[in-house]
Amino acid sequence: MGNLMEIRNLQKYYGSGAGQVRALESIDLDVRAGEVLVLMGPSGSGKTTLLSIMGCILRASAGSVKIRGREVVHLPESQLPAVRLQHFGFIFQGFNLFPALTVRENVEIAFHLKNYSRRDARRLADTMLSGVGLANKRSSYPADLSGGQKQRVAIARALAGDPEIILADEPTAALDSTSGKTVMEILSGLAAQRNRAVVIVTHDPRVLSYSDRVVQIADGRIAREEVPEPIH
Repeated sequence: MGNLMEIRNLQKYYGSGAGQVRALESIDLDVRAGEVLVLMGPSGSGKTTLLSIMGCILRASAGSVKIRGREVVHLPESQLPAVRLQHFGFIFQGFNLFPALTVRENVEIAFHLKNYSRRDARRLADTMLSGVGLANKRSSYPADLSGGQKQRVAIARALAGDPEIILADEPTAALDSTSGKTVMEILSGLAAQRNRAVVIVTHDPRVLSYSDRVVQIADGRIAREEVPEPIH
């Protein structure tokens, strides 16, 4: 498995002087194609901050983040949206669906952002929805869906344009055990079958059995890294 992202000596701090707060300190981490990487740790440990820096949503204070060998830490703000569109798909605990759009339109919009034609966007959105088992819900609205169905729409949208890195923040936290299992099967299948990297921030122990590596974060540092034994 090759490295899609290489993080070295990553620092994130807020404020200055005696009041400075360090959110991340001396983080070294590789993100590899074909694996599910899970970031765990107590609330406030820095894991969501790390995920946000990985996705070029939040800026690092110091250190290096390379995506496919390209340094992104010092890129001007104007270039970061293009980096996000090229490399990443994002999945959030709150689903972040547009309530006034249908399921299909929620997925189509991601293809529009990547300059697909209207015709191709509709066709590919239907393909994505079929892939997550929601072809029959494409004309429904988010309010008519269960939590698990909403998260599957969010996954379909995140996969628009076939990004090589999927970043997921607590993707199973609001889901029951059956829906959570379905979501993790989709994400782990994506890593294994499409050779994509899936990075998940979670408190949910159910996710561990689908992971290839687990990185424990405490007080802004990597406390340990382990390879769990699969139990699913």
